[in-house]
Amino acid sequence: MKNKILIFFFVLIILSGCVGVASKGIFGTGVSVAFDPRTVGTQVDDSIMEKNLSARIILMDKKYLLSIKTKVLDGRIFITGKVDNPEEKLKLTKLAWETSGVRSVRNDIKIKEKFNFQQSTKDILITSQLRSAMIFNKNIKATNYQIDTYKKKIYIYGIALTLEEKNLVISEAEEILDVENVIASIILVEDLRIQKD
Repeated sequence: MKNKILIFFFVLIILSGCVGVASKGIFGTGVSVAFDPRTVGTQVDDSIMEKNLSARIILMDKKYLLSIKTKVLDGRIFITGKVDNPEEKLKLTKLAWETSGVRSVRNDIKIKEKFNFQQSTKDILITSQLRSAMIFNKNIKATNYQIDTYKKKIYIYGIALTLEEKNLVISEAEEILDVENVIASIILVEDLRIQKD
């Protein structure tokens, strides 16, 4: 009973987070409102969907608090992280599809394996190299992208202002040493449901 009360209060804290300054969420650095091509209304809707889904995932099992990450862009849900077995992955996918307002779900959850320090270090290095390359490239708005790396595979989520910017981001990722695959879930501004004027 005590655990359920603590989880309930934790969920309330998550749901009462600020939406106005940036759409940060569990992923860490988010897309800044000032540079985000989505309307403020769409950003708020996405933030509410993300917090709703995160809360429901944590209520399903509190171990997911640190192991599962979600991101919502224009009603599209992206899920990453690690679970113990395929059944958990399917349950999380189903939960994401049950979220009100969802347009699509991309599930990049991996099944857990033994921890490999060398692999984790390499993944962190790949992520920071790509983040740096994007920051220094004047033709890329780096704040519009989220990067996750798992076993030398780079997952990129974000919104590109143009097709050229999207291709530049993918090109930067492919040029990094040791990268085996680039999985880009990049939405073009023109594909957003509602755009800023």
